[in-house]
Amino acid sequence: MPSPIPNQQSKIQNPNDWRRLLHYLWPYRRQMALAVAMLAGSSAIGLAFPLVIVRLLDAVLQQQNLTLLNGLALALLGMFLLQALLTFGQSYTLNVIGERIVLDLRVALYRHLQSLSLDFFANRRTGEILSRLSSDVTQVRAVLTNNITQLLSSLIALVGSVTIVFLLNPRLVGFVLVLALGVVAVAASFGRMLQRLSTRAQDELATATVAVEEGLQGIRVVKSFARERYEVERYTAAMQRTLGASLRLALLRSAFGGLMAFLGFSGIAAILWFSGREVLAGRLAFSTISGFLIYAITIGAALGQLSGLYGQFREALGAVRRVFEILDTSPSVTDAPGAPDLPPVAGAISFENVSFAYEPGREVLHQVALAVHPGEIVALVGPSGAGKSTLFNLIPRFYDPTSGMVAIDGVDARTVTQRSLRAQIGLVPQETMLFGGTIRENIAYGRLDADEADIVAAARAANAHEFIMATAHGYDTIVGERGIKLSGGQRQRIAIARAMLKDPRILLLDEATSSLDSESEALVQEALERLMRGRTAVIIAHRLSTVAIAHRIVVLDRGRIVEQGSHAELLARQGMYARLYALQFRELDTGAEEAAAASIEQP
Repeated sequence: MPSPIPNQQSKIQNPNDWRRLLHYLWPYRRQMALAVAMLAGSSAIGLAFPLVIVRLLDAVLQQQNLTLLNGLALALLGMFLLQALLTFGQSYTLNVIGERIVLDLRVALYRHLQSLSLDFFANRRTGEILSRLSSDVTQVRAVLTNNITQLLSSLIALVGSVTIVFLLNPRLVGFVLVLALGVVAVAASFGRMLQRLSTRAQDELATATVAVEEGLQGIRVVKSFARERYEVERYTAAMQRTLGASLRLALLRSAFGGLMAFLGFSGIAAILWFSGREVLAGRLAFSTISGFLIYAITIGAALGQLSGLYGQFREALGAVRRVFEILDTSPSVTDAPGAPDLPPVAGAISFENVSFAYEPGREVLHQVALAVHPGEIVALVGPSGAGKSTLFNLIPRFYDPTSGMVAIDGVDARTVTQRSLRAQIGLVPQETMLFGGTIRENIAYGRLDADEADIVAAARAANAHEFIMATAHGYDTIVGERGIKLSGGQRQRIAIARAMLKDPRILLLDEATSSLDSESEALVQEALERLMRGRTAVIIAHRLSTVAIAHRIVVLDRGRIVEQGSHAELLARQGMYARLYALQFRELDTGAEEAAAASIEQP
């Protein structure tokens, strides 16, 4: 089973990484500047509010001026209305920016995932990747929009309040700064623990997502083995682990929030105590103490919010790391700098002393030398683990050989672009993969600009047109996820139609008709023969019906070619092929074998 993406400790701990994160805000810098301007205006109104309160109290207590009182009350109402409008504009602008960042980041992630080589996906589970594409990106969005503006708002409130308090009573500022240092020290210690527990909770959620993805993707297997309860228990166990991690995180968050609230209100009480002493000492007017009270609350709230934001930033670092971990992964198969496109080919394939290892020191192919001529059909046979699929996957450069060279028409496949190479290769895999759209969309995947006539012609050639027209909506029939609404033979014929529409010079067929009924097998086999005619074809053979139409059979064992030749030649040698034939291929009688062999013209 593929392993989850490794959870290395976050390297998002330095200014360069934060600058990289902020890079996603750069395209929306004007909108962000507007949001910050509205935030500054709203915060300025909030800072002016206590001063108006002081003036209002002076008007009542000292001047007893009703006109001034009415004017100040109306001014407060106007300030609150303007603040509400600014808050609305800031909130809406931030939401727009946030949604666009989510779009940009998810598209960037998906584009990068599409550029990665097959070994990345072979070693990782789809659910884990989906978790990073969904929940982790959402956390990054919160950091880049809401958290940043909350940070700015808190800083403006804190700096503005401290400045005003300094202008009113400089002695109070030193007292406030001492309180602030204590709050910051507590927040820093909690922040590290919050980051660690948040990353753990995200990892556990990703594991639970994997369980869901596998259980739903393999629903036929689940149903056939009556393992519904087992899958529910597996998911429940994963969610229980997620719950445990989330509860530990919630406990720490709650303790952190409670402690910050205590420190914040304690700070307010301390400021009020200090302000009272200033009033008693005659250094502060009594009417001014109400303003000090509001500023003290503002300072305490700002300190508490900054501490909470620090914790949130530390928590988000885990999600940021998980996103960047994918973006920092480089494909193992890349185009050479300035690589040209592969020109139209005749279809010759050569393996020149090719060796390959998925892991260092564990070769699965050893010095393979093989030449496939244009128009030739070569069948690869051998026991499980012999290296057939690996050899197969080297042709379109899904992997690069560890040593040696794979050449197409004498051109090293590594020297041309992957896109141009794969454009001339058609693949019909053993496990047919259809997308969850319509039959038309699945066939047109072979050539996106194909018209209706081309799609129908490909379906006819693949023996698929009749069953397609028998469905309720014809070519507009929805096939379901991975083609679940169609039979195995129907899925294979659509895959063959897709390959026919592409019209490649080289065909790679992982033939899989052993699970089909006789009628479906005959239709699929006829379609395959029609598809291969006039093209170079390399087939991983599972049935004699496929072996019989091959011009040459190549027998692999333990990563080496041990035999090659025609069916009759290899039987006469009484080697590995003869043993495989006796065990695996005897179910087809001689007459069927001869008929199949006669259906393909020798090159």
